[in-house]
Amino acid sequence: MPPTLEEQRTALLARLDDTSLTTEQVHEIVAEARGLADAIQAESDRAAARAALLRTAPAAPATSAVPDGGAPLTPAEAGTFRSLAQRFADSDGLREYRARDKRGQFQVEMRDINPNQLLSRDAPAGTITNPNVPHLPQLVPGIVKTTPDLPLLVADLLDQQNADYNVLEYIRETSGPAGAGSTWNKAAVVPEGTAKPQSTLTFDTITTTLKTVAHWMPITRQAADDNGQLTGYIQGRLTYGLRFLRDRQLLNGNGTTEMQGILTTPGIGTYQQPKPTAPATDEPPLVDIRRAKTVAEIAGFPPDGVIVHPQDWEAIELDQAPGSGVFRVIANVQGEATPRVWGLNVVSTVAIAQGTALVGGFRQGATLWSRQGITVLMTDSHADFFTANTLVILAEFRANLAVYQPKAFVKVTFAAATV
Repeated sequence: MPPTLEEQRTALLARLDDTSLTTEQVHEIVAEARGLADAIQAESDRAAARAALLRTAPAAPATSAVPDGGAPLTPAEAGTFRSLAQRFADSDGLREYRARDKRGQFQVEMRDINPNQLLSRDAPAGTITNPNVPHLPQLVPGIVKTTPDLPLLVADLLDQQNADYNVLEYIRETSGPAGAGSTWNKAAVVPEGTAKPQSTLTFDTITTTLKTVAHWMPITRQAADDNGQLTGYIQGRLTYGLRFLRDRQLLNGNGTTEMQGILTTPGIGTYQQPKPTAPATDEPPLVDIRRAKTVAEIAGFPPDGVIVHPQDWEAIELDQAPGSGVFRVIANVQGEATPRVWGLNVVSTVAIAQGTALVGGFRQGATLWSRQGITVLMTDSHADFFTANTLVILAEFRANLAVYQPKAFVKVTFAAATV
């Protein structure tokens, strides 16, 4: 028996994970994958078209209607009656499901059936009935008027690219700054007849994988059917949760079991004000950021942004010159313009720890690689959810950060955090 489309897909994915493949072998597998993707799409289109035709089929004439009085079916009517189980067993949907090796899921709609053919009008003995049917409640539009979303801005500072494969391999330069003692810039004025100086670049080859970040929530099938807004809200919150974590990973990920974080990358610059003899002589965070900017500029990477904790940014904006009552930072208190300090765009986020800031040339120094973006899936194929009428809404993404130039970033530790 030939392998199913799903089995072929699984086999191709396993082959692509082999890091020993040659370039020619990779191209061959990619060509096979494109052909398989077309076949899967064609099969999906065929099944969707068939399902659409089945849903729009005209209703068949009733052949065994039950009298309005609710009497049981007569022997003649019973001869033409098909139960729900029989209709299910004879459905085109079930035949297609079996043809797919029972993979995925399907739905059988029984629009042409007379409900009175399935149940007698006479209620079973012991049934409690109530003629007073309550009015339906007024459903207020929307789910939650406001949400506690925090700004998600770290990823927006970075260059972002799409990855074609799960394995990410890139070159990280470790040559150091261009100043005195540099190995990569030995350029000099050379007298005639003398040897020219040699410059040397040093690199590390970094091999890592895209990391999968995911989470899910359950929702009853009834809630999903009855309230599309609730389903959309859950999907939105799941997606936000992924991006919320991604910002933290971009700064603090350990680079092995997690994404690579900038603050945990070896070789980034640092600035920490020397511990003063008295707290009163501390330089304010505003000055620390300016000195860190100089560190980045000396390394040859003019910074374009700074990331600070909201409480640290509050202290910077409210800092006043002693005895003057004048704020050191001129802020736009009436508008929503992007805040800036020392010519740098300011990102205020709880993704970074209080007492720490990150100054950097973000687009020069790193790229965020993602595959297929954020995916949201819904299924009942989990544990006993099918029999419990419960669905899973799952959101996930695959991504990792490539830090090419660690010296483009400077970690700042504010003086108040060192005292």
